[in-house]
Amino acid sequence: MSANPASKSTGRYSVFAIAREAMRLHSGWKRAWASPEPKKKYQVVIVGAGGHGLATAYYLGKNFGITDIAIIEKGWLGGGNTGRNTTIIRSNYLQDPSAAIYDKALKLYENLSQDLNYNVMFSPRGLLMLAQTEHEVRGYKRTVYANQLQNVSTEWVTPERIKKMLPIINIDGPRYPVLGGLYQERGGTARHDAVAWGYARACSAMGMHIIQNCEMTGIETESGRVRAVNTGKGRIECDKLALVVAGHSSVLAEKAGFRLPIESMALQALVSEPIKPCCDLVIMANTVHGYLSQSDKGEMVIGGGTDGFNNYSQRGSWQHVEETIRALIETFPMLSRLKMLRQWGGIVDMTGDRSPILSTTPVENIFVNCGWGTGGFKAIPGSGWAMAELVAKGQPGPLAADFGLNRFREGRFIDESVAAGVAH
Repeated sequence: MSANPASKSTGRYSVFAIAREAMRLHSGWKRAWASPEPKKKYQVVIVGAGGHGLATAYYLGKNFGITDIAIIEKGWLGGGNTGRNTTIIRSNYLQDPSAAIYDKALKLYENLSQDLNYNVMFSPRGLLMLAQTEHEVRGYKRTVYANQLQNVSTEWVTPERIKKMLPIINIDGPRYPVLGGLYQERGGTARHDAVAWGYARACSAMGMHIIQNCEMTGIETESGRVRAVNTGKGRIECDKLALVVAGHSSVLAEKAGFRLPIESMALQALVSEPIKPCCDLVIMANTVHGYLSQSDKGEMVIGGGTDGFNNYSQRGSWQHVEETIRALIETFPMLSRLKMLRQWGGIVDMTGDRSPILSTTPVENIFVNCGWGTGGFKAIPGSGWAMAELVAKGQPGPLAADFGLNRFREGRFIDESVAAGVAH
């Protein structure tokens, strides 16, 4: 998807463009984004060309007119967590700050294809969180009431309605009976690669530089203020620096001389062989710690839990595959007949309260966006919107105000792990 520095981003996609290129045997398409060599200095350098980093750059340009930006990526664009997740999108969180930023993200997702002029394949198929214990019943009903106060549309549904919505489910399991569910009709999925590609194309069209295979090796500071970053492609000066690298945030923060309260570990996922359509919802079963949806190609996309130890592995493990499938089979017996197509792991960064960090740092003009844990993909547009405001103004706006680093010192936790039972 990259090109040489002389290449220019493609024009607007439309039915007329498709017809025109069909007449040319599709020989006139331009590269979606350029791959220039870095300049010596930028107004803003963003480290991390995943969804969050690219969204930050896009909204800096769109909302604040800041386009002198370099987005540097040690690997390939979207090759980290953005391309290694189960693409779930929802906003039915209990805590007010969480519901606000995730619902902002969901609202942006709903029109993202039109905004970016790029089909991100957003599918609001509905999201259902199963209650399989009495504790979950009480918790999810509480969330419904909280969501009503937050103007986030959710509802409680009965086991009978769930069976009608999802015929493949077994609601009478002896260990994990389905007692009801928390349903968000607006929830769903999007194509993870397309989200990154759409943002990248839009950023490149605004003149921003996306620089792949460019690992940041050091951060230069002077009098407590950022001056430059050292990379595999040379030294790059900057006025402001945004670290948006998910699981590796703590590694880069140490290069700037401060620590972050996060732990990194692998999160497991897998997909089955393709089958005929049988599941048109996104299902989360937190009691057994499994969640699934069916992709457009027919694969059952299944997510599991995190490793029980800190690591930076991007590989799956048979242990988690066995644990996840064993737990889900009672509720979804048809899974027992499927073959696994592939498995993988993504590196998630977990804070103590399982809520993100969008914050200034001890070094002036260095900003950090991390700690999304297992909920990063669904937050991409809202995260980018809030982070762009933080970088542009030097202080957080309403969406990011509660997610600063100082909350850990002051004890103002936003504990979504307790609220939801799981941080997905």
